[in-house]
Amino acid sequence: MPKIDISALPVKTGSSYPGTLAALMEGRSQVGLSGPGGLTQFGANLVTLAPGALSSIRHWHEQQDEFLVVLSGALTLRDDAGDTALAPGDCCAFPAGDPNGHHIVNTGDQPGSFVVVGTHTETETGWYPDDDMKVTIDSSGYTFTKSDGSAL
Repeated sequence: MPKIDISALPVKTGSSYPGTLAALMEGRSQVGLSGPGGLTQFGANLVTLAPGALSSIRHWHEQQDEFLVVLSGALTLRDDAGDTALAPGDCCAFPAGDPNGHHIVNTGDQPGSFVVVGTHTETETGWYPDDDMKVTIDSSGYTFTKSDGSAL
């Protein structure tokens, strides 16, 4: 049946970020929706942020589009243009290759949630402009380095 029982899916917490950066993701959880639905061309996740939590470190993707729709809470898009308040029903689009570093912050006093959908690609390079970091993703996993490729 095409309906996905979200309550039966595992909740993922934590982060693949290296070292102390992983701790910045405290208060974020996500449920993968696309894999359990049998989808392979894009990823979709239900993300929940506790008050004060971040969706990610501010970043942008070279090859992968991202799209999100806010479901609940008082969230804020933080990007190169500054802060933009988001409410349920608001949507954001982040085209691949646009070097506008972005993330979502829960600036409210209640949990907030959104669904994010992104392109699946065999490889990817992501950039973290506030942290002098990049990630290279390939069949062997995630490799985090400084922006110039040197070790962190």
